[in-house]
Amino acid sequence: MKQELVYKKYSEKAILIEWPAKIDEKTLQNLLNYKKSIENYYNELIVEVIIGYNSLLICYVYTINDIYSEFSSLKSLYNPDSVLPFKEKVIWEIPVCYSPVLAPDLEFFSKTKSLAIHEIISLHTAPIYTVYFIGFLPGFLYLGGMDQKLNLARKNTPSKHVQKGAVAIGGNQTGVYPADSPGGWHVIGMSPVDLFDSNSNTPCVISSGDLIQFISISEKEYNAKKTLIDTNNFTLSSRLL
Repeated sequence: MKQELVYKKYSEKAILIEWPAKIDEKTLQNLLNYKKSIENYYNELIVEVIIGYNSLLICYVYTINDIYSEFSSLKSLYNPDSVLPFKEKVIWEIPVCYSPVLAPDLEFFSKTKSLAIHEIISLHTAPIYTVYFIGFLPGFLYLGGMDQKLNLARKNTPSKHVQKGAVAIGGNQTGVYPADSPGGWHVIGMSPVDLFDSNSNTPCVISSGDLIQFISISEKEYNAKKTLIDTNNFTLSSRLL
């Protein structure tokens, strides 16, 4: 059954397309297919196509004079049954140190959820997570697939400062802060990796549709990897599914 999408004028130069409010991999594949079709059709006429859990934001370089004509053009490109050419999925391995010394909310999280720290580590590192989209901060990965035993509502009062590399949980989501930032998620670990480098030709090597697995490391390993990263001698590990 064909999904009914909603097309909205977002600004003088942007259109928002919304899917039903459901987060799953079938919707993600649908979003990625449609995004590719739009980019192929418009080429350089579009500045950017931004993906969300259930939406695409199409940003044009020009003012949209006839919004309904533009809606029609976009609708003609939509094929929910289209499939992207097969390619092996990349699993990025992100090292995380789950230590109360580095993770200020870990002990509170453990007590609140009635889970031992080793149980939290096991539950958090077991899944292979899907990257749905990147947002909030450059390089912040929105992931699906977290074990619901780790679900804990966001903090009532957000922290004014969350350190870069903080691995945190908010509700049914988990992620890594790619830069220092305020934040309302519970920090349960710390990763030494850089997920965003503005000086690189590819600022964020991870893309929507990629996969993530968290790898538990000790404080000693964390410090060693951080030294390698600080001296540009570290490459994020990955493998093909």
